[in-house]
Amino acid sequence: MEKNLEQGVVGLENQNTVSDVVAVGDTKEVAAKKTKLTTGEMTAIGLMMGVLLVMSFTPLGYFHTFGLDISLMMIPVAIGAMVIGPKAGLLLGFVFGATSFYQALTGASAFSAMLMNINPFFTFLVCIPTRMCMGWLTGKLFLLYKKIDRTNTVCYFAGGFTAAFLNTVFFMGMLLLCFWHTDFIQGINESLGNLNPLFFVGAFVGLNGLLEMPASCVLGGIISKALGKAIHKRR
Repeated sequence: MEKNLEQGVVGLENQNTVSDVVAVGDTKEVAAKKTKLTTGEMTAIGLMMGVLLVMSFTPLGYFHTFGLDISLMMIPVAIGAMVIGPKAGLLLGFVFGATSFYQALTGASAFSAMLMNINPFFTFLVCIPTRMCMGWLTGKLFLLYKKIDRTNTVCYFAGGFTAAFLNTVFFMGMLLLCFWHTDFIQGINESLGNLNPLFFVGAFVGLNGLLEMPASCVLGGIISKALGKAIHKRR
């Protein structure tokens, strides 16, 4: 009797062990699937990359001024980061940064071209990694906004604003880190009244920030919300 009971317990334990292994295997498989981009997501990212490339050759992408270019390139990045996820934001941010670096290489942007003449590697750091971080972090913060936002609407507008804000913070932060002590930036600062770095950022960004952040907030929010709703309905 005792032997039969012991055999039954051992059999049950073995069965539970097998079930646990299968469950762990299923969990890992699901987790692996979640970390990979689907074909549909890759297609959507490809389309948004195309939008970024087209925008980069129009004033919508880069409106050239005597100082910093006014740009709305962060909007497609924000949309991808919110609708698809942080990985999409990272990839789209790379494309945004690559087009910005191309502007510096070709001299299309007078400001970026001057940075390129001073130090090409630092110009690369200012243009590309900053935009990649912006796209990835926008996607991450949007996930946090979405958990907090019960209306499931405000989070999209917050994400759009976040993209433009982070783009300015990362770009200007890297610019000051790499070029603050150069004659070029100090010459601009002298024309602004020899400000400290913090006030220099506020004065130098000026009109760009007043246009880019509201535009990214409104357009990025409206388009992302509409796309997110359409995707949710299809599912």
